[in-house]
Amino acid sequence: MDSASITDVWDRVVGSQPDPDQWLVIATGVVALLAVVPHGVWRISRNAITIAHEGGHGLIALVSGRRLDGIRLHSDTSGLTVSRGKPTGLGMVLTAAAGYTAPSLLGLGGAWLLAADHITALLWGATVLLVAMLVMIRNAYGVLTVVLAGGAFVVVSWLTGPQVQAAFGYAVVWFLLLGGVRPVFELQRKRRYGGAPDSDADQLSRLTNVPAAMWLFLFHAVSLCSLVGGGRWLLGL
Repeated sequence: MDSASITDVWDRVVGSQPDPDQWLVIATGVVALLAVVPHGVWRISRNAITIAHEGGHGLIALVSGRRLDGIRLHSDTSGLTVSRGKPTGLGMVLTAAAGYTAPSLLGLGGAWLLAADHITALLWGATVLLVAMLVMIRNAYGVLTVVLAGGAFVVVSWLTGPQVQAAFGYAVVWFLLLGGVRPVFELQRKRRYGGAPDSDADQLSRLTNVPAAMWLFLFHAVSLCSLVGGGRWLLGL
């Protein structure tokens, strides 16, 4: 690839793309909602939220100076991120808090990029994050799900036109914003009936002596505020 080609690619990534029609923005939101609300569909689509959840744990573990040993994604949409370092302290707290907040915050960041007409940057940025995550996956199902997700972004980025790329980008961001809300309610329901005793909220409670209910409140606040703020950006309000 010569310097001119590299410059063209860079300009394409950092440049802006045309706004999609408003009907497309609304339609992709409806599609994303249909991927989150029906239980049968959610059992499959939740795998994508698990990728973001565990990726959030892994990213913050690295940023906070912990050593990331690996990430596992399971067919029941659960996951496990293992890192090494101090068992207490700010780094551990941030790492534990990153999971349930990651999908919503990624969606909020994606909405900001789309509001600024950086559709290509969104697609390529997501691809880079998935490739980086793939290196740390430690089980076959995890590899499969991350490869499929990354492959979808690559295909759309390279083989489709602006309208399809816009539709895909908006659908992904809507899905992260909407899909980031449901797992927190699911966790709250499990804890109400005595389930999930070692959840992120309970781990944070043990680390900080702050009640798990307060951490659940934080997760709700982040997900709902991200949905409202990101939705306003997407809709141009």
